[in-house]
Amino acid sequence: MDSLFDDLTDPPVPELPEGAHYVPRWLTLEHQSWIVRRFHEWTAGPVPIRSAKVRGHEMSVRTVCLGWHWRPYEYTREAVDVNGNRVLDFPDWMVRLGRKALVAATGDPHAGDDYTPDTALVNYYDDAARMGMHQDKDEQSLAPVVSLSIGDTCKFRFGNTETRTKPYQDIDLASGDLFVFGGPSRLAYHGVPKIYPGTAPEGCGLDSGRINITMRVTGLEG
Repeated sequence: MDSLFDDLTDPPVPELPEGAHYVPRWLTLEHQSWIVRRFHEWTAGPVPIRSAKVRGHEMSVRTVCLGWHWRPYEYTREAVDVNGNRVLDFPDWMVRLGRKALVAATGDPHAGDDYTPDTALVNYYDDAARMGMHQDKDEQSLAPVVSLSIGDTCKFRFGNTETRTKPYQDIDLASGDLFVFGGPSRLAYHGVPKIYPGTAPEGCGLDSGRINITMRVTGLEG
């Protein structure tokens, strides 16, 4: 009986390149459901959630932005490609959350001291949504990107800084997981080739689909 549960262990944390960090189940279910309620408020306006167009093709992922409005390959305060309205301000609580995330990811109690994210891309993935390999390089700042997942698990592909192809690693990001990439990994190619339907945990606030919040520092003024 003493050995019955010996095989119940946390999933192994993959060995990632310098600057990349993965923290499973960082957000509690209570945190997740609270953020999902905020998500529904954000998508209600003043700028509705939409699929951005990349080189004339609509992305399968739908996005609502905070702080700055992103469209390929530019940030503006107003959603000039949607309805012209100014996007919602970046919330103070998310700044604090981003700082706590850096501390949790790196183990350095001062990692978040100088981190003040000013925009978030909040992406919603349905069962069929995908995200091709890309770099987050529309920002003028190379401060870390903080990524939070809520809802269905996804296959997250994290690669290198030179090419969209191998070497890369596939990591299953589940609801509540935290992923951070900065430093030498800040411009690593990454994407989401698959969503696992029906994997959202009860109590996370989502019945289906996946919400991904990526906080960034634009380095812009105005």
